[in-house]
Amino acid sequence: MTVIVAGCMDLEDPEQLKEMLLGARPHIEGALTEEGCIEYAWTEDHLNPGRLYIYEEWTSSEALEAHLRDHWYDDMRAHLGQYPFKAERRRVTQKYRVDLEEPVYDDTGVARGHFSSE
Repeated sequence: MTVIVAGCMDLEDPEQLKEMLLGARPHIEGALTEEGCIEYAWTEDHLNPGRLYIYEEWTSSEALEAHLRDHWYDDMRAHLGQYPFKAERRRVTQKYRVDLEEPVYDDTGVARGHFSSE
């Protein structure tokens, strides 16, 4: 079952975001090589200076667990530890199990919020 990890954090100093993301690149690229990693993206919010969004997609809970025990995860945490984040804006990063996936647009090109089985 697919697992999604999503989160949002704000740096204390928004001017450090580009530096932080560039320094994170080897850890991001490393995580993308891990078995079961579908997506591993750390991106800047261009409307909110210093805000960082985290999005990860894994093929299973086991794949995510392996990542959390791998050096790429530890290396990323060490890298992030160099940059202070705003405590009041540091949201909890959540994980979600995906039990059903469908395209947003149906066969006729209409966007649907409900699933076909509902």
